[in-house]
Formats: sequence, structure tokens, C-alpha cells
Amino acid sequence: MCTVREFYYPSSDGVSRVYAREWSPEGAARAVLQLAHGICEHLGRYDDFARFMAGNGVLVVANDHLGHGRTAATAADRGFFAARDGWTHVVDDVESLRRQTAEAHPGLPYFLLGHSMGSFVVRTYLIRYPGRLSGALISGTGQQAPALVTAGLALTDVIRLFRGPRRRSTVVNNMAFGAYNRNFEPKRTASDWLTRDTQIVDAHLRDELCGFIPTVSLYHDMLSGVRLISRLENVRRMDVNTPVLFFSGAMDPVGEETRGVRRAVENFKKAGCRDVTVKFYEGGRHEMLNEINRAEVYADVLAWIDSKLPAAAR
Repeated sequence: MCTVREFYYPSSDGVSRVYAREWSPEGAARAVLQLAHGICEHLGRYDDFARFMAGNGVLVVANDHLGHGRTAATAADRGFFAARDGWTHVVDDVESLRRQTAEAHPGLPYFLLGHSMGSFVVRTYLIRYPGRLSGALISGTGQQAPALVTAGLALTDVIRLFRGPRRRSTVVNNMAFGAYNRNFEPKRTASDWLTRDTQIVDAHLRDELCGFIPTVSLYHDMLSGVRLISRLENVRRMDVNTPVLFFSGAMDPVGEETRGVRRAVENFKKAGCRDVTVKFYEGGRHEMLNEINRAEVYADVLAWIDSKLPAAAR
């Protein structure tokens, strides 16, 4: 059991109100876990996982990023971060939630988990705000080739310049997602790459807050973030003492079936990170928190967090 609280707080863009949710344990919390969701989804998809963590004494908080979920004021705002500095605002909104939650629960170990695009957000956060976390958990991440990132930035920049920042391009969207379903047979839907759980896939397809085509400016912002976190000189700005857990499905196309994840892990190790754990799940696809073996994944995440807590809090 847990208590769920919903609230809004001001975005760093100076305009938007960020929707957030908190899942509190019945008794005293042992730690805090903040979540950063992926592209074209929302925090509500993490409710089951958050309730599990709260049931095990971990207070959970999450926000809908700019252009997502209930933070997007209208349907037209979905998939749009900001006219300028969108990636910076998204990361700063994560820090704003961390700061207010940490102030409300002083002294509790504080962890941050990001999935997919949220994993890029967390990796950016580690660079921009080093030393503020007890640990970071990175789910469904990747490390794209620099040439592909550069090409994507050039294309989205041209479209943004001539068609405007809110333009939605099926060409760009197909470049981003089109190949992800390629290796999965039989193809039941266009979203089979997400998880082997067909009920989760179908719920995702029915959800009006998921699956929209992002604007070219969002893609440009995200690719700028991907370029930043891929450069070793930036990774070296992280606090090397912050424990990090990478976990992904072994069949996740975003992580290039583990190859992209391994490149990201190698950068962390080259930067001198002292505590890096990597977990791949055989047969798992992109959303390990929604996979058919999610009970195992939940338990592994909880066990890793427990292992980083002071003995008295375990």
C-alpha cells in the first residue's frame, strides 16, 4: 500500500507547469527514487513499478517532461519542449523536482532512474549536476554513432529553419523509430519492439498520451543531448563516486542489442567511474520495467538500491 499525491511545479522554461506524482510508503521511507520517463510516453506508465517500490519503503517521485503527459497543456503541445534550450529545461525540471523532494525528506539517500530518452536525461543530469545523487539507474539506453547524430542534427535544423520548430516530420520520425521493429517476428503491431507483453503493447497503442509524432525541435534538442553525453570529455565531469546501474533487454534495438549500452558503459569506465553495474536480460526488449519478467527486474532494481543504502536503512 502507498499514498499517491499529484501536484504541479513551475518549469524552468518560465511558462509551463510541470505535472508530478509522488508515491509514499505507509511507514517511514528508507530512500527516494525519482523517475525520468521516455519519449512519447508519460509517468502514469510507471505506476505499477512505483507502487512496488513504495511498498518496499522507497518513496517514488516522477514528472511528465515538457511536451508530455499532463505537462503538455494541449494536444498541440505534445512532443514540443520549448522554442529554445529545450533539453536544458527538461534536465533542469528534473533537478527542480529532486531539490524540492530532497528538502521535504532531508537525509534520505536519493536515486534517479531514467528510461530511454529519460536515460539520456539522467546521463546529462550526471554531467550537469554531479555529486547530488546516491546512485543512478539507466534503463534502455544507447550510444549512437557520432555520424548519425550529426546527420540527424543537420536534418532537423534545416526543417526547423524552413518549416518552424513545431513541424512534425514523418521522415524524421521514421528515421528515429522505423527500424526498431525489424528483428521481431511475427510482427503483430508496429510497437512490438517495446516488450513481449502484448497487453502492455496494446495499452500503449490505445493511450492517447503515447505514440504521437514529436516535433523536429524536440528531436533536435534530444540529439543535442545525445551528442553531449557521448563525448568522453563531458562524461569526465560526472562524480566518479556515484554508483550507476545500467540495465537493458538483450534484444533492445535502442541499445543495438547491447552494443550501444556497452559503448556507453565503456565511456563511464574510461571517465573513472568506480561503481558501474551492468545487467542484460536475455530475450528482453526495450521496456524492461514492462517486460514479461518485470517481477524479476523490479526485484533486481530494489536489491541494487538496497545494496547502496547505509546498513541501518536496509
